[in-house]
Amino acid sequence: MATSLTTLTDEARIALDTFAGRASSLFGSPSIRLGVTGLSRAGKTVFISALVHNLIHGGRLPLFEARKSGRIARAFLEEQPDDAVPRFQYEDHIEALVDSRIWPESTRAISELRLTIDFESASGWGRLFSSGRLSVDIVDYPGEWLLDLPLLGKSYAEFSADAFELAGLPVRAGLSAEWRKVAETVDPNADADEMTARRLAESFTAYLLACKLDERALSTLPPGRFLMPGDLDGSPALTFAPLPRLSPNRPRQGSLQAMMERRYEAYKTHVVKPFFREHITRLDRQIVLVDAMQALNAGPGAVADLERALTEILACFRPGKNAFLTDLFSRRIDRILIAATKADHLHHESHDRLQAIVRRLADRAIQRADFSGASVEVLAMAAVRATREGTVRQGRETLPVIIGTPLKGETISGETFDGKTETAIFPGDLPEKIDAIFDEGAEAARQDESPIRFVRFRPPKLERDADGLKLSLPHIRLDRALQFLIGDHLA
Repeated sequence: MATSLTTLTDEARIALDTFAGRASSLFGSPSIRLGVTGLSRAGKTVFISALVHNLIHGGRLPLFEARKSGRIARAFLEEQPDDAVPRFQYEDHIEALVDSRIWPESTRAISELRLTIDFESASGWGRLFSSGRLSVDIVDYPGEWLLDLPLLGKSYAEFSADAFELAGLPVRAGLSAEWRKVAETVDPNADADEMTARRLAESFTAYLLACKLDERALSTLPPGRFLMPGDLDGSPALTFAPLPRLSPNRPRQGSLQAMMERRYEAYKTHVVKPFFREHITRLDRQIVLVDAMQALNAGPGAVADLERALTEILACFRPGKNAFLTDLFSRRIDRILIAATKADHLHHESHDRLQAIVRRLADRAIQRADFSGASVEVLAMAAVRATREGTVRQGRETLPVIIGTPLKGETISGETFDGKTETAIFPGDLPEKIDAIFDEGAEAARQDESPIRFVRFRPPKLERDADGLKLSLPHIRLDRALQFLIGDHLA
């Protein structure tokens, strides 16, 4: 799908940009570009902060081979290569996690950070020919922006038809009712009017924002910049909306349909295409973080919507095996990790089931996208582990529980937490047979099952070593993620 998003002119520009980047890296240490994305609430900021913190501070990473074997001499931050991209504010996020014990603010725009690792190769040939240094350029960007990429292959009429089809689904119908009511009152062939365009765009945006609320947890919400407008807020490129009853012929010049179509095309040209060309096509490795827990809480409709979003996201990458000559002109993503986050909200006995659920979510996307030459892995993890495990006795039963400090205002069974008190919680079990999770018609039967008691916890209070220094952030399987994403470059 990714190749259909570009023209021959686009590909020529991508080749020139890639060659310029490769040429400049020949005179420095080897580098790879790691893309980090996920939809809202998935934990992108936390993942990057924990990854860097554990590498810089010698975290416990037993399955990350280069660290386990003692071949990493040091890891440190350097200036990023792209001066026009905002820096990922690692220091601020770590202060929030470690000192204030609050979760850092979510990703709102693209940012970048360069982490450099000094290491010793595991082989004699590697030590002879390797520079012993690898720079990892971490590129953080909202998954909502990635969901815009399929728009490059859609006309305004196709975009409108898809939007109304989605809005009519049972899980969305109530949320979209007000916008659809407003849209039905306008005539696409009427004269273009700025106030009408604003009213439609604001109503459409309100519907998208309602879909994103925690209790709904819907994921397929393009155009992404409607949710995160940044400096484009109020611009004509963001003042459009889908329209019903479009003319099948070329719209009349000066009509509302012509205005909306022109602004939709401007959005693709000035917002979506530069993001794809300047960032997505420059990635070597990619991790996609998935908050399956929130979707599971919201029900099969939200799970189906997450599957749809994941399918569209994965189809937008440019996967493949890199070779020396082609690598000079075209980067391909040769490893993609799909990670279910917040595994610490479940007892470890359910981790395999969480991983199986996300693998099922990804299966259709992997089947539809051409991933030949690329390795795809699925993992259940927690970049920062906010809980620990224990057991409690209830009558004659011994129940596995997780222990942590719920965020202030979180509730379970009518009890509201104060954000200070540590609590043991039985989170429930994920079902052994996962088919019902994906069956939107099974909602009634689902009500009889024991629900998963999902609450949000504060970051953990870090332990201190014998010298009084705080240890690195605890995690679940962050080391496995690192091994898959960059381990081969440190061999």
